[in-house]
Amino acid sequence: MIIDDQFYDVIIVGSGAGGGTLSRKLAEAGKKILVLERGEFTEKESSELVEVEVFKKEDYHAPEQWYDREGEPFHPQTSYCVGGNTKIYSGALLRLREKDFDRVQHQEGISPEWGLKYQDFEPYYTAAEKLYRIHGRAGDDPTEPPRSEDYPYTPVDRASQIQEIGDRLSKHGLHPAYLPIGIGDEGRTDSEDTGISPVIRAGKDVTLKTGAKVVALHTNSSGKEVKAVEAQIKGQSYLFMGHIIVLSCGAINSAALLLRSANEKHPQGLANSSNLVGRNLMKQLMTVILQQSPQPNSGLFQRTMYINDFYWGDRDFSYPMGHIQDAGGILQDVIFSESPPILSVAAKIMPGFGLKQLAKRSIGWWLQTEDLPDPNNRVYLKGEKLHLDYTPNNTEAHDRLLYRWQEVLKATDKQSRGIHPYGSTPIQVVAHQCGTCRFGEAPQDSVLDLNCRTHDVDNLYVVDSSFFPSSAAVSPALTVIANALRVGNILIARLG
Repeated sequence: MIIDDQFYDVIIVGSGAGGGTLSRKLAEAGKKILVLERGEFTEKESSELVEVEVFKKEDYHAPEQWYDREGEPFHPQTSYCVGGNTKIYSGALLRLREKDFDRVQHQEGISPEWGLKYQDFEPYYTAAEKLYRIHGRAGDDPTEPPRSEDYPYTPVDRASQIQEIGDRLSKHGLHPAYLPIGIGDEGRTDSEDTGISPVIRAGKDVTLKTGAKVVALHTNSSGKEVKAVEAQIKGQSYLFMGHIIVLSCGAINSAALLLRSANEKHPQGLANSSNLVGRNLMKQLMTVILQQSPQPNSGLFQRTMYINDFYWGDRDFSYPMGHIQDAGGILQDVIFSESPPILSVAAKIMPGFGLKQLAKRSIGWWLQTEDLPDPNNRVYLKGEKLHLDYTPNNTEAHDRLLYRWQEVLKATDKQSRGIHPYGSTPIQVVAHQCGTCRFGEAPQDSVLDLNCRTHDVDNLYVVDSSFFPSSAAVSPALTVIANALRVGNILIARLG
């Protein structure tokens, strides 16, 4: 065991949306930061893919196996690299809707109230949109929450085919809106090029160790503080020490690390007196549906449109249904690569086309519905094996969203012959994972307090999407970024 001779203000585990953003916030405040990232710098991110590289699944899967509720192994589609999953995401950065923070009745249950409200996050959303250089336009979406400032950049121009579809949707009475997208000098903004790398280049007191897999958090004898972080680097064990420890490994891996760190004072896992660590796993219900395109496209264009007309339901269904956005160029959509059977169906409709040609003749739409927190949907360990017990819920709402969108496509697209292949994401797609360490005021029904500090361990925080009490139906990424900025202020004040 090698003991690092440095003592850090903050040790951050993971460099994704939460960790990468927090590292910049703290470094710019003059704090001494260590970031432990199990991956390396990626050679190519999803926005740089060409041809059919997106279908090389092994490039975008974690190297280890996880296990589903039947005990069957799978390789999760999650990214271990500097920047985490923001290196393979779409760049879509939306605010949760104002009502998402309230108690909401769904057809199959309750989406619980958050301990903080939209107004508490609004200034941090605004700061996050500036930091991640978000391009958008307010006012088109009737569900859009109030804003203190407009988007900092004008919306990304739509591909001509997408604009034509948007015009038809508007004539149909819907409200297609410009999808908020982070775009910088290096393409889509992410937590590497926007978060950690700028402060390292600027000479701030930040140490980044890559290939550093954190395997345990060790507490002091009282169990009230983490005294050391154990990581494996090139087969060697290291111990790192700091005032404050922050987890940002993703909702699944952060929960797993807490469970792996069980000790005499925390026999159920670190910070788990509530027995809620790993429980209430949510990852939204997601389906992609294809629309035939009479004119070929590049297959490499940016997502630019979303529709929220069915977010809170419609005249025929009074419960929330969800969010719709175009998939952009399918040849850059890493999540889509998990659903190649859709293209198999499309091949029967358009025989004689290869994979690339099919993708270039298709427009994809992502449909997202909120799944509800269920303590039986959980992350747990069996020996060293990580298991996901996950059963989708709120499925009728998602089915209705799919049906309604099929109706819309049939009514507005006369060239598709009414055939729209679709497929839902399998268990290995863990995009939009959240909820495994929910925050709240009462230690008995939450893992974290409202500052995202664990109730049980005074110097331990979690800043990825683990803290979500509910998933909403839009991507969690911007809320994770905004929350990291919020918690950054809290940590700066604590450190003095």
